[in-house]
Amino acid sequence: MDTRTEHDSLGTLDVPTDAYWGIETLRAVRNFPISGLRTHPELVRATALVKQAAAEVNVALGELDAVRGGAIARAAAEVAAGGLADQFVVDVFQAGAGTSLHMNVNEVLANRALELLGRRRGDYAHVHPHDHVNLGQSTNDVVPTALRLAALRMLGRLERTLGGLIDAFADKGREFDHIVKAGRTHLQDAVPVRLGQELAAYAAGLDKDRERLRRAAEVLAELNLGGTAAGTGINAHPRFREAAVARLRELSDLPVRPAANPMALMQSMADFADASAALRTLALDLIRIANDLRLLASGPRTGLAELALPVVQPGSSIMPGKVNPVMAEMLDMVGFQVLGNDTTVAAAVQAGQLELNVMLPVLAHDLLQSLELLDAALRAFTERAVRGITADADRCRRNFERSAGLATLLTPSLGYDRSAALAQEAARSGRGVLELAAERGLLGPAERDRLLADPRALTEPGRFRATNRRNDR
Repeated sequence: MDTRTEHDSLGTLDVPTDAYWGIETLRAVRNFPISGLRTHPELVRATALVKQAAAEVNVALGELDAVRGGAIARAAAEVAAGGLADQFVVDVFQAGAGTSLHMNVNEVLANRALELLGRRRGDYAHVHPHDHVNLGQSTNDVVPTALRLAALRMLGRLERTLGGLIDAFADKGREFDHIVKAGRTHLQDAVPVRLGQELAAYAAGLDKDRERLRRAAEVLAELNLGGTAAGTGINAHPRFREAAVARLRELSDLPVRPAANPMALMQSMADFADASAALRTLALDLIRIANDLRLLASGPRTGLAELALPVVQPGSSIMPGKVNPVMAEMLDMVGFQVLGNDTTVAAAVQAGQLELNVMLPVLAHDLLQSLELLDAALRAFTERAVRGITADADRCRRNFERSAGLATLLTPSLGYDRSAALAQEAARSGRGVLELAAERGLLGPAERDRLLADPRALTEPGRFRATNRRNDR
């Protein structure tokens, strides 16, 4: 393998000639053969945007000559557009604070800039990873800024995807709004509900989760770029911070703003905990909804089977004809992963000391993985499960009529104890509560017929009123 010799503060090493990365990246690759996982592409892209903004602003402020600065900015723009993706080779479990990732980016940009200027890779006297690409910057402000940009971009994407799921549930709520069924609490018979109400309530709950994502994004829009090593801005031009964030706002098309206190955002990673918590809460809701759908679709002959999920693949290697709710099962597994990632993010957030939190690499990996998994899972779940839900209106009607929860309708006229006894007898005999009540003269035939003719009245406040209400209580 052809190599070039590079040196750093620790000595010299031979680097592959065709590599855009350099000696510090090579040391990191040798030090951290841990997982085989690489930096998320969105974090690489965001870091490159930071470098482009920094180079352009440093040129404008007279800190960097236009030739070098222009080449660095052009190289960074190429990487931000997806170029040289195979050159970011450092494991996600690496040096604290993300120094290895940061130097991987600095070296790639330096060598690409050299190439653009017609010089050989490794000729750092002309474009240096530290002196030029990293001018006025530090790992401690660049990597948190890049993570905020990456998370903001992915939060926006997830918010739009979640909106599609909310719309799908709302559509199904309208489609099935006429279907009255047995409600269930504690997995036992309860008062009637409409199938459409159940599904529309999922949409309403997820809409609150969407609002949590928006609030998390608002917090993450504050950037500590320009704080350099400890938040004080040492080695950066006095106007660098404001100008660099303004340029990043243009390059990223994100509503970012300079941090009110850069040191605070260097010490504390709580904003990332806030974002991860919003993802955790969304995951908890999604797990609950997925499991509800699994229950409602259970069967097809011996379960609830009040609705059916689309058939997307065979469900068993041994049982012919078996079909499983695989999309809901997938969503559960993604939700579990997000819960685990949130635990890691929380542990990393509390692990900061004094002026810096060095656990940012694992925090970044888990936060961005949660964002990516949720986005992909929701897209698949929406299109391959929710939009294809069908309902068994006859089965819902039968379950409604057989539900012991209908005894609740009789308590205004019979009282709680007599209604409870009627519900217990119905459960023992397998007969309907209304049927038994009518047979015993506790419910007039006209009222029984009215209930069965307009069951929707039982699912809305004020529409159903027992004709013989007790006045002795």
